[in-house]
Amino acid sequence: MSRELIDIGYLVAAVCFILSLKLMNSPVSARRGNWVAMFGMAVALVVTMFSPSIQPANLAWIGAAVGVGAIGGFVSAKRVQMTAMPQMVALLNGLGGGAVALVALFEFLEADALGHHAASVQGITTVLSAIIGSISFSGSLIAFGKLQELLPGRPLTFKGQQVFNLLLLVVTLAMALAILAFGQATIPIFVGLVVASLVLGVSGVLPIGGADMPVVISLLNSFTGCAAGLAGFVLTNNALLIGGGLVGASGLILTLQMCTAMNRSLGNVLFGAVGSEVSAGGKAISGKQPKSYSPEDAAILLTNANTVVIVPGYGMAVAQAQHQTKELAGKLMGMGIDVKYAVHPVAGRMPGHMNVLLAEADVPYEQLFELEQINPLFPETDVVLVIGANDVVNPAARYDKTSPIFGMPILDVDKARTVIVSKRSMNPGFAGVDNELFLNDNTVMVFGNAKTSIAKISTALDTYA
Repeated sequence: MSRELIDIGYLVAAVCFILSLKLMNSPVSARRGNWVAMFGMAVALVVTMFSPSIQPANLAWIGAAVGVGAIGGFVSAKRVQMTAMPQMVALLNGLGGGAVALVALFEFLEADALGHHAASVQGITTVLSAIIGSISFSGSLIAFGKLQELLPGRPLTFKGQQVFNLLLLVVTLAMALAILAFGQATIPIFVGLVVASLVLGVSGVLPIGGADMPVVISLLNSFTGCAAGLAGFVLTNNALLIGGGLVGASGLILTLQMCTAMNRSLGNVLFGAVGSEVSAGGKAISGKQPKSYSPEDAAILLTNANTVVIVPGYGMAVAQAQHQTKELAGKLMGMGIDVKYAVHPVAGRMPGHMNVLLAEADVPYEQLFELEQINPLFPETDVVLVIGANDVVNPAARYDKTSPIFGMPILDVDKARTVIVSKRSMNPGFAGVDNELFLNDNTVMVFGNAKTSIAKISTALDTYA
């Protein structure tokens, strides 16, 4: 295949990547966006196979590797639960960063064997992709471990950790400059650079709490994109260059948007050692007991309402209760009750978590309302049904300056006439603080597994239909 046809194939792939991002802006078209991105990647892989730089003897090995990766990815994606999707994203992102670091290492070895000087554009991009790819690889593995509860979710710190990280960063940059300055005969330094970058990724993510892991994963995803774009320079691969740039930019934008949604700065997330499941702060709630209602009692409240807003949370995701929730909403609408869904931007463990779950249950997108749209409607809402949400509905975020969630925009569910909370227990959420909403005079609790509780409420509605 001629170089011109290969470049055309890369151009098609790049257009597909850009179009897929546009389609993923809406849950309605997100699935099509995935298919477009998959098609673009398939085109890029196929035309790469015909690159003159690939030896025909290596095609069998490359094909085998692609087959193993495709089968492994397909099986893993089919088996993973939606609640574990952030962990899978972290793991796949880490593998991408590791792949880029390996490409940089082997390209450096080849350049060294040919006697090429490292102080060139290609040499600089090789060194940078090795550093960023290694940090992304090890950092993503730590994020995976925290979300999968293989590691403690709390910030893991030790005395002088920030100084250690700073010194490690200085050493890493010094080795990078040494490689670029001396050029040849620097393989031990390059290996040391990769090792130091791996350690930096680990030591940089360990002090961050589990509740902030989605932000960290998004940032590391941006790192991997940048590393892949740099690898595109190294390999003179236009598709890799454009695709990496898109991932890097979109990942950074998503990171900043998540920080804004939590009213936190990126620096606070990375260096504040807050946001863990055991973080301190917030005022203790005592002297009051929650009002516990049965599913049948909750059904009576719902049937007497004219407007109902459903607030899905991580508890709904864990219980896989989205289908029961859709059935409940359908029965309410059949009774002439207006039903809406309020989706907080950081509900669950990754952006869009609730949107994906509700889309899986075929909930019409028109019924989903974002925070800015739904908050003005709560004072006129008869009943709010909170399913497994906690921190995103905690009123303390408005006024309690000692709370780790202070200043975070929340759903103003407490302003509704009645609030029904379906939850396993009174345990706090990721922020580690009690939720005063659960003890408000207009709040009733339905304790139990969300899937079971919502199913019972739905069944009880048949009595009053």
